[in-house]
Formats: sequence, structure tokens, C-alpha cells
Amino acid sequence: MSDPVVMSGKDSPPADYLKSTHYIESRAKQIVKIASGFSGLDAVKKAIALFEFVRDHIKYDPYCAMDPPEMYRATMVLKNRKGYCVQKAVLLAALGRAAGIPTRLGFADVRNHKTPAALLEIMGTNLFVFHGYVEFWIKNKWIKATPAFDRETARKAGALLVELDGEHDAVFHPVDPYGQPHIEYVNYRGVYSDLPIQEIIAVFKETYGEGNPSTTGHSGSGEDA
Repeated sequence: MSDPVVMSGKDSPPADYLKSTHYIESRAKQIVKIASGFSGLDAVKKAIALFEFVRDHIKYDPYCAMDPPEMYRATMVLKNRKGYCVQKAVLLAALGRAAGIPTRLGFADVRNHKTPAALLEIMGTNLFVFHGYVEFWIKNKWIKATPAFDRETARKAGALLVELDGEHDAVFHPVDPYGQPHIEYVNYRGVYSDLPIQEIIAVFKETYGEGNPSTTGHSGSGEDA
């Protein structure tokens, strides 16, 4: 059993986000091995390299949202080389902590204004609850990083690729490459030291009903998900 997951206050010290947890397995040997490959870089370059590794080497797959809880652990996401936004954020958090960068999970509800008709029919809404990302502690401030869409997914979905520069938040773009509305952040749910899986499941059921809403994923890339 994992320790109880507590939503972290904004004043929690960064050191609290270096600990290995049930889902954010920053001490697992396969996680440490990857993180150690970037040990010669400074914190900013290290965070960017880890972000790009998870963004592009872990395939975005919205169907992974229906996985059982154990498949959300960082080691399982790494092993499967695929995941949706929450799973990819968990892996990135584990790698960040293993690399010595305080890293926490953040969650928000977003509207995808390019949600495919098939997903709208299933969900009854273009609202995707508990979209997951991470926050890195870099240069004495928290920076959001959203590794969800890999390059190929972004291309197919007609989405602007999310890039991390180590200075600014790297979040979904509000418009697509043609300037049309795309992703809108409507509610921030807070930051966590570990994955609040039971809270996520409860909010899924409350928002979408009992009919396996997680098969739609959280962010709805616009691909044929």
C-alpha cells in the first residue's frame, strides 16, 4: 500500500518533492539509470532533456487511461513505452526526482475545442478532467511542464508542440497552428506529492458516469483516439 496522498500546499518546501513514492518510483533502478544519463547537465538542461525524453519516447495513448492503477506506476509506464497525460506525468516526475530536481504532479480540467465528434458522443462534453502535468523546481520557482503529446501525435492532431525552455510554463497552447481555439484551461485542481488515483477515479465517475469514461483519455488529442 502507498502512503496517503495529500494535496500539497503552495508553501511546501521543494525538498518534499524529491522523495520516492508508490507511483513516483524515483529510486527504481531503471528510472535511476535513465536519469543518470543526463547527470552532466545543469538543472535547466537536465529538466529539458528529461521532458523531451518522456514527451517523444513515451507514445501518447489515450486508451491507457482505462489501465488498472498499478499500470500508472512510473516503472510500468517506462516498460510499456506508452501512456496518456497522467501516466506520462508520473514518469516525468520520477525521472525529475531521480535527477535531483524537485518535481511534483499538477492537475487541471481542460476543454479541447477540437475534440473529435466520436469522443464528444461518448463523453457528452469536451471537458477533460484531471489532465496531468508536472512542475519542476528550477531557478527558485515552479515551472509547469506538459509532456502529453509526442511529436507525431501533435502533428496528427493539428496541435502546436509543447516545448520546455526552463524559464516559462510549458503547457498546452490555447490555439492550433491556424490560430483557431484549441485547449482551454478551466480549472486547476492543485499539486500533489504522489498520484491521487482514487480521487481521479471518483471524479471520472462523477463527471462521465460509470461507463468507462477513461477510454477517452484526459486531453483528447484530436487523433482517432
